[in-house]
Amino acid sequence: MSDDIVILGGARTAIGTFGGSLAGVPPIELATIAAKAALERSGVESLQIGNVVFGHVINTEPRDMYLSRVAAMQAGIPDTTPAMNVNRLCGSGAQAIVSVVQSLMLGDAEFGLAGGAESMTRSPYIVPDQRWGSKMGDIRTLDMMLGALSCPFGTGHMGVTAENVAAEHGVTREAQDAFAMESQKRAAAAIEAGLFDEQIVPVPVKVKRDMVDFARDEHPKATTAEALAGLKTVFKKDGTVTAGNASGINDGAAALVLARASAAEAAGLKPRARVIGYAHAGVRPEVMGIGPVPAVQNLLNRTGLTVGDFDVIESNEAFAAQALAV
Repeated sequence: MSDDIVILGGARTAIGTFGGSLAGVPPIELATIAAKAALERSGVESLQIGNVVFGHVINTEPRDMYLSRVAAMQAGIPDTTPAMNVNRLCGSGAQAIVSVVQSLMLGDAEFGLAGGAESMTRSPYIVPDQRWGSKMGDIRTLDMMLGALSCPFGTGHMGVTAENVAAEHGVTREAQDAFAMESQKRAAAAIEAGLFDEQIVPVPVKVKRDMVDFARDEHPKATTAEALAGLKTVFKKDGTVTAGNASGINDGAAALVLARASAAEAAGLKPRARVIGYAHAGVRPEVMGIGPVPAVQNLLNRTGLTVGDFDVIESNEAFAAQALAV
């Protein structure tokens, strides 16, 4: 047990929708708030943290290029502790955890902080021609948010990859809408019951002249099966993916404190979970959403576990088509 890697605690902000309550909060501030809360809830002193890794994809300002370092120091972690940003796109936060786990396994640190922060709302437009000028004609701007949601190999928007997954795995529009409807219902019920309250750390946001705490996920929307069925497809003329069964565009941050089990025991800290494995996998870019399947297969092969050994499986629901195929 002494060599195990354990999770001591964590925290997240509530999830803000595109242009919503967190629009005025930079991702570094979101990361800082999550990091401070994770440290407090885990019982770990900031001075004990030996490594910090944060997942982050879209830089909204120059400081974001070292978001992990700025957030760590703002959270009270000393400047002698190294930090690193990682970018595995949608898997960036998960990769941050894996990277910290690896550093703890190697003995680089006794305690580590892993997290992720993103503000899609604040994604910038860039002017690539501005650096050296343009001899004549219009100068274009590029939307970095849309760019982050586009396949670098020419497939197009991520929604197109969801269409491809649906076509290859026979996932119908009706099945996607039903899945999306059930997902919205479950999310709304969980929020109303306060099931996420323990996870969430409030974020102060300005509303008119006042500062209020934002502490409730705002992306889930009340809808009906009829409303979902009436939506037009977005990415393909005769496709199946609509705004109602597609991925959301959101803002938020989360952080976890991890440790070597021996260090946690010596500090008198009680672990909440134990990390027993991790795995990655690559698939054809045009069907990127099916990636969890070979990744889980790799995990099972590495750990000797079976799917039946898991009481709960959390699968990222980006698009209903992708979630159903997985």
